[in-house]
Amino acid sequence: MSVWFSASAVVPALRAEWGLSREDTILLTAAVQVGFACGAVVSAALNLADRIRPQLLIAAGAGLAAVVTAVLPWCAHVRGLVVPLRFAAGFALAGVYPVGMKVVVSWFPRKRGIALGTLLAALTVGSALPHLPVPVDWRAVLVGAAVLATAGAGVSALFVREGPDAAPSPPWQPRYLVRMAADRPQRLVCLGYFGHMWELYALWAWLPAYLAATGGPRGLTAFAVIGICGAAGCLLGGALSDRCGRAVVAMAAMLVSAGCAVLSCAVSGTVLLLPVLLVWGVAVIADSGQFSAALAETADPRYVGTALTAMTAVGFLLSAATIQLLPLLADAVGWRAAVPALAAGPALGAAAMRRLRR
Repeated sequence: MSVWFSASAVVPALRAEWGLSREDTILLTAAVQVGFACGAVVSAALNLADRIRPQLLIAAGAGLAAVVTAVLPWCAHVRGLVVPLRFAAGFALAGVYPVGMKVVVSWFPRKRGIALGTLLAALTVGSALPHLPVPVDWRAVLVGAAVLATAGAGVSALFVREGPDAAPSPPWQPRYLVRMAADRPQRLVCLGYFGHMWELYALWAWLPAYLAATGGPRGLTAFAVIGICGAAGCLLGGALSDRCGRAVVAMAAMLVSAGCAVLSCAVSGTVLLLPVLLVWGVAVIADSGQFSAALAETADPRYVGTALTAMTAVGFLLSAATIQLLPLLADAVGWRAAVPALAAGPALGAAAMRRLRR
């Protein structure tokens, strides 16, 4: 997952060396989200996550993401390739993240909360790695992310296997997506997830810009909020959901997250901003694993991979919209007033979880 924000993390260097505009930098980040959504739609329509061996699908996705990330530093003279390469990275990762969730679910049928929380903790740390302030050339950041993705592909091909709770490979069933949308519990889980995704990646993508614009603490702050606090939130949310229920934990996390988004306006530019961001970093991702666990428990066991892929497809497409909208709103009203708009998603998501709990 380190390839996800690899280009976004080196945007200042890319602007200086390639002369990128503000719109170009927004496209670099949004292209990954759109690519992921498109890849997930193709995978869900063809039921790939349920019909192909997961270790092969993950290895292929990670390997392709590594290749398109590694060649990016050498494309300055072909500017038209930059956004398509980032799109391809997102497209490839659609074969990694949802499929990984399916594998984890097959090994831990009764402890899905903490198991998926551990997987999501790995996602947050991987996504945050490019934000580490290391004294290397920006090209090394991209190549390093590609090397890590290659290692992930190798680990998957050699060691990843489905667990004993995995269902046999089903026939191709393109109409399962219609059945999924018609089922009320699955629909409510997805609506909660969409509220979660409205906020998550917009915060992660633009946190460095927000800190720079508001005079907030710099340095390791972005890595701490996304990686350290995010991983802690995933593990805490997963452990609690196995005891208290998926809907309860997801609803509580989203309410805290929405509160932090609103509170950020009042504490911006003060010493209280860092504590609010740290709490936000925990809450903003603590609910993510609960949606995946809840969907795995309500979907047809034969098509769990398809259901997870379809849900993430729409969620990441929505996140691409907020990634583009947030900086435009910040240009109009300033980052301090723009960031609280992220609270709308988790507030609506919490309402969906309340209905699911009933």
